[in-house]
Amino acid sequence: MISVTKLLGGSSYFGDRLRYHDQSAHQTSGARPGSGPVVVWNATKTCNLECVHCYADAETIKFANELTTAEAKAMIEDLAALNVPALLISGGEPLVRPDIFELAAYAMSLGVRVTFSTNGTLITKEKAKKIADIGVTYVGISVDGDEERHDRMRCREGAYKDALRGIRNCRDAGIRVGVRFTVTQDNLDEVDSVFRLVENEGIGRLCIYHLVYSGRGSYLEGIDLEAEQKRVLMNKLLEQVERWTAEGREIEVMTVDNHADAPFIYYWLLDRDPVRADEALSLMRNNGGNRSGIAIAAIDSFGIVHPDQFTSTHAVGSIRERPFSQIWNDSRIQLLNNLRDRKPLLRGRCATCQWLSCCNGNFRARAEAATGDYWQSDPGCYLLDSEVISGAPE
Repeated sequence: MISVTKLLGGSSYFGDRLRYHDQSAHQTSGARPGSGPVVVWNATKTCNLECVHCYADAETIKFANELTTAEAKAMIEDLAALNVPALLISGGEPLVRPDIFELAAYAMSLGVRVTFSTNGTLITKEKAKKIADIGVTYVGISVDGDEERHDRMRCREGAYKDALRGIRNCRDAGIRVGVRFTVTQDNLDEVDSVFRLVENEGIGRLCIYHLVYSGRGSYLEGIDLEAEQKRVLMNKLLEQVERWTAEGREIEVMTVDNHADAPFIYYWLLDRDPVRADEALSLMRNNGGNRSGIAIAAIDSFGIVHPDQFTSTHAVGSIRERPFSQIWNDSRIQLLNNLRDRKPLLRGRCATCQWLSCCNGNFRARAEAATGDYWQSDPGCYLLDSEVISGAPE
């Protein structure tokens, strides 16, 4: 995740202390000193919707052999002992799992910060109060544009109204809400409607997601934005963030799943504020780019451990066989070793790019889905050849 707000000189928020501290001393260790990675737990593969771009390939059916309550609690105990900075509970739709509030409360009681990633449709006033009472302070809710577009992409009439009700119920319960917007050719023209939603509903965070070709999203590679469209989108977003900051709006804006955004932001700032560009560059280098297998991990609903939530094709272990902490710190797992020192393995344009200190080769899952080669160039990169060759300043 890249904090556009932070890089452009705006306010700092909770996650910035994790994203932008100096990570060079433990780039290959797989964890921050004294702590484990942020863990995404796909608590269930079941969902009440069947969205066309779902990375988890979730369905409305009930899946057998998902982690039991007892197994999930054992996992949480291990994560607490590992001192993970956050547990992001996703799905499927996490709220369809009957014990989800019990498990979230258990994690919070052990000092694990919990956030939810949800479609928002099941968040009634009562459930919002439960989430708040547990101590969860942030919920991310996905929106695909205006009502018509959202319902079409979510494959259910009324999905937008239900998600909006969930947003309002969270807000009324004192929970900070983030809108998550995944951009494709199907909804690129909905960016302005999402900006308006954020303003009109008093939403404190906007996350713009680049498409990752995973799950049902793997079939959407052809409707990912073209490189020039991504550049236009980023210019539009950066200008919007500047306006919100000038207006004194407390809106944290993030981009997610494409670390080419970092050098693009640097070049954008360089034309407008060279001093701020240098400050942003220092933050980018501290962040280090993609952290799959380094500072982020995923556990699916069946207990299988992956380098991130999009890399379902590669497993590094099962928590039913041994604890996550043992898997994560096992120096014999070659994929984790490779991800933690990936630069010599990168191929194509990524191998010679001068922005590796800020990007770290971007998203391997997207490269594999598009080329069949996990270490090939990420096709989601939209930097110009001249920007890649000239690279970052000394």
